[in-house]
Amino acid sequence: MARDNSIVVEKLVREFRKGPRAVDGIDLHVAPGEIYGFLGPNGAGKSTTVLMLTTLLPATTGSARVGGYDIRTEGPKVRSVIGAALQEAALDPLLTGRDHLKLQTMLQAVPKAERKPRQNELLDRVGLTEAADRKVRGYSGGMKRRLDLALALVHRPSILFLDEPTTGLDPQSRTALWEEVARLAREDNVTVFLTTQYLEEADVLADRVGIIDNGRIVAEGTPAALKAEIGRPSIHVTPVRDDDRSVITELLGRFGEPLGSERDLAVRLREGSGLVDVIRAMDADGVVVDDIELRAPTLDDVFLAKTGRTLEGAAAEKTVAPSVR
Repeated sequence: MARDNSIVVEKLVREFRKGPRAVDGIDLHVAPGEIYGFLGPNGAGKSTTVLMLTTLLPATTGSARVGGYDIRTEGPKVRSVIGAALQEAALDPLLTGRDHLKLQTMLQAVPKAERKPRQNELLDRVGLTEAADRKVRGYSGGMKRRLDLALALVHRPSILFLDEPTTGLDPQSRTALWEEVARLAREDNVTVFLTTQYLEEADVLADRVGIIDNGRIVAEGTPAALKAEIGRPSIHVTPVRDDDRSVITELLGRFGEPLGSERDLAVRLREGSGLVDVIRAMDADGVVVDDIELRAPTLDDVFLAKTGRTLEGAAAEKTVAPSVR
């Protein structure tokens, strides 16, 4: 009988003493073999949700079943079917990568005859074979994250939780980790629950995306469907001088609704308006700008439309990586 590797959450709440609800009654369903991207800014409730679903933090109210098991009453069973790579990798700097995997195979009760082959397999899969016998204190951030992923996979979990796995990594390390996560879902039917601040990451990897803000899910769907909801493109303008911002804001307001971007001046274009119309108006008014760009809807636009602000991680994204799905 096949294992249930879905995640079902109903009205889940986590309320800290003398504080607001970190998670405020969320509902979600992650299908077997799906990569679910959980987007939100710092403090939105992403990590708190993961801690509850992995049984590391008790829920205040509500329910959740992970792999068919209740997180409240069947914690050991939940932990037996999940792997987790959380924000802080629990690695010993004095041990080698191979030492960590050897220890983990023992802790996870992998049969003795399978331990060494499993260690070698995972080291190869995350690209650490050559560095396996080096102490972790000499590993780069990307190498540590990849080792942490390998440790989470030792017991062949059917559900994998990744809490902001690529924060602070260079583009090459991020892409390598994306490829392995995509392979796990595609070839091994592993369900992946991925929290991230990087919109590009969710766009590349996720089958569906949930956007959480102030503890509540404000949007959910496939990346394509969420972007289609926004529909209209946006115009983004960078002024030459800060003194020109008010003039440009007024001009752009003739063609669309202002967007609360912190990086430039932007409007969501109304139906019938286009880039040419804006440029002609600027020429007529003698307005000079440093840069003007027409952008198709992105997940950043979705987040902005749903929450009224941009996502922190979006500011770090300058290039779009090729799809790894």
